[in-house]
Amino acid sequence: QVQLVESGGGLVQPGGSLRLSCTASGSIFSINAMSWYRQAPGKQRDMVATIISGGRITYADSVKSRFTISRDNAKNTVYLQMNSLKPEDTAVYYCNADIIVTTPLRNMNYWGQGTQVTVSS
Repeated sequence: QVQLVESGGGLVQPGGSLRLSCTASGSIFSINAMSWYRQAPGKQRDMVATIISGGRITYADSVKSRFTISRDNAKNTVYLQMNSLKPEDTAVYYCNADIIVTTPLRNMNYWGQGTQVTVSS
């Protein structure tokens, strides 16, 4: 009913930058919040950044001042600009969205398929 498609991952050297994108499509009435999570091998999935419909933004302490989350409501797309990347940022990054879907109207939560980010020299 709703799909989240991510793009923008890859291999980057320490200190480099990447921008991730996630677009939601399908039977969308409105989007309450969009978030980025990440999961490193052998570790739990952790929240990286969240932006809610009113514009409030939350970041994990580990990425504050380096990562920026933004949203294009017209395109149902969320971005994550990642600067000053460190090897410890290496993980699979997942998009998450809290969406009100149509027919019938109800609140649902969706995950993207994940995109690999590797920070290494």
